[in-house]
Amino acid sequence: MQRRALLVHAHSEPDSFVTAMRDRIAVSLAEAGYELLHSDLYQMNWNPVLSPQDFGTRRDESHLTYALEQRHNYEMGTLSSDVLEEIEKVRSADLVVFTFPLFWFNVPAILKGWIDRVFVSGLFYGGKAIYGRAGLVGKQATAAFSLGGREYMFGPEGLHGPLVDGFLRSFFQGSLGYVGFEVIEPFGAYHAPYLPQEERQACLDQLAGRFLALDTQPRIPLPDLTQFGDRFEKLAAVRDMPID
Repeated sequence: MQRRALLVHAHSEPDSFVTAMRDRIAVSLAEAGYELLHSDLYQMNWNPVLSPQDFGTRRDESHLTYALEQRHNYEMGTLSSDVLEEIEKVRSADLVVFTFPLFWFNVPAILKGWIDRVFVSGLFYGGKAIYGRAGLVGKQATAAFSLGGREYMFGPEGLHGPLVDGFLRSFFQGSLGYVGFEVIEPFGAYHAPYLPQEERQACLDQLAGRFLALDTQPRIPLPDLTQFGDRFEKLAAVRDMPID
């Protein structure tokens, strides 16, 4: 069966380096045999703001608890049509790839708003259905992003501290891993706005090779729920294990 990939793109400019990254990824994934779906958030004029208008019915008219209304409206089939369309793209994809520029140590607001509205409670996660028990177990996700800093500025000894397992942990673990994705290490294009053309081309070539060989790329470690009890407390047997 042909695998399917969804490319969620969060850059406003069609001639940007991030858009060039998205396009090279699409070519590589097509060469690797993927059928492609696209969500170009700026082109779609995606609304990132949560509101009562996301719901055709209300579980509780007196107070908006967004996650509970997500769950209720998905079950009733009354979520707004733009959200439902994105949910079905995610559900039909084996792999979801996010492309974006790094803004203030985080993803752009339009992408954060896509996650807030599309990763619905009850379907993607809820209660004890998180990480390895969540709704998107069996699917993979990864990202390619650009940033202005140089690579040596990031990491345990770098000026800004760790990147993927530091200030982007909220995205890779707290959003993607939390809903069940197996998260493949992302690709970062460092110092991208300042690279000469030949170095940009080399970066795109490296990116293309990465996506032609996704199965060999490292995965981001995520919590193993077998090491935790019913209340997500660390099991005593795990706590007491000797550290090599």
